[in-house]
Amino acid sequence: MTILRIMWRATRRVLIGVRWLALIVLMLLILRHATLQNTPYYQVAAHVHDAHFDYVSWALGAVRAKVTQATARHHAFASEAERSDYVRAYFADLADVQNIEAQIEAMYINPAVTDPEAESAELRADRDARRADLRQRQTAAEAILEDQVSTLLIEEGFGVGGQLAPPMAMRFTGQTLLLVTSPRDAIEMKFPMTLNPIPVDEREAIEQRVYTEQDMAAVIVPIGGMALYPAMIVETSNLSYTIETFAHEWLHHYLMLHPLGWSAELAESGEARIINETTASIFGREMGRKVLERYYPELVPDEPRLPSSIDEAPADEPPAAPTPPPFDFGAAMHETRTTVDALLAEGEIEQAERYMAERQQIFYENGYNIRKLNQAWFAFYGGYQVEGINAGGEDPTGQAVQDLRDSAPDIRTWVITMQTIVTRDDLLAERERVVGVAQAADD
Repeated sequence: MTILRIMWRATRRVLIGVRWLALIVLMLLILRHATLQNTPYYQVAAHVHDAHFDYVSWALGAVRAKVTQATARHHAFASEAERSDYVRAYFADLADVQNIEAQIEAMYINPAVTDPEAESAELRADRDARRADLRQRQTAAEAILEDQVSTLLIEEGFGVGGQLAPPMAMRFTGQTLLLVTSPRDAIEMKFPMTLNPIPVDEREAIEQRVYTEQDMAAVIVPIGGMALYPAMIVETSNLSYTIETFAHEWLHHYLMLHPLGWSAELAESGEARIINETTASIFGREMGRKVLERYYPELVPDEPRLPSSIDEAPADEPPAAPTPPPFDFGAAMHETRTTVDALLAEGEIEQAERYMAERQQIFYENGYNIRKLNQAWFAFYGGYQVEGINAGGEDPTGQAVQDLRDSAPDIRTWVITMQTIVTRDDLLAERERVVGVAQAADD
């Protein structure tokens, strides 16, 4: 009976995955056909024709891997400690491989290395052998993490009949890029296009061509995941970040069944996208921490320590000399965004662009390697309005989403509230309603 139940569950997973894939491919084809009729989109797309990411081929390969995973879940019979150790070992070995790859790349960059191909031969052979081993273990590592995140999500109330709905399906992949464009006179994300990995010089050339020929700001940025089905999760040896991304992308899958998800994908306005991404980011951080606490407690970040009181210092010691405050990235980025918004509102486009170039240099000097800071950069990162990024300027969306989460008794109640909110006005109205209810209760 147990074997039949496992086979039935595996079959259900495959059927659900195929159904989701068919729906997503159909949506992509419809959207692609519709948007290609838009001349500005086509003009921008022409600059990256050879670098476009092949969604369909990737999705088909991911589904094949998930079918194999569903029919050969031998890890399901291991203990939870053994499963977590399997994941730890996989990510440790991945970190070793990435370190080897960095050594190889350094040889090709270093002008003192006269024959990098010959001198890196041993490293490349080691890398290839380790990569082959990781490929054999990848689907099992993905499946264990899917089960662990799913378990916590079901406990939070997202299950139906003991099963997560929709089922979690994630697939690791190499680094992919996103071309983001924005009008120069406003900060508004236009024509996002997923690209294959390309060298930095090619990225710069594409951005410059879009700027010159389309009179638009452009930036090509790395992305951590994409909510295809299975979701695309960019490979990293950072296990904490991977778990957070699993939860983040799953919520995108969930919200696609509700108005917020539909609106974020289909609406002309960027408001729904910002609400959607901010909600998923807060959700991912919270659920990611819960998963770490359950399965990988050694990775749970320490709570920030409050500054010590001056009364703690021995009375016979002179007060310490004042030290300059550390660079506050969040405050500096908020100042940058609000200043840019004000300049653009006044029509001072060139002045805003000069200002952003100056601020980019300041960030670089303080250890933040932002390659290009422009309207498109803010259009992309301003959509993730969570603590620490602060690229949204005076937009109240992020704080309103956080306020609703802080007011909700649990994460599922909050998600149910968020899943029907598709405009900033609706979001702010809901926050005011919740605040009013709380104040009435206090009175």
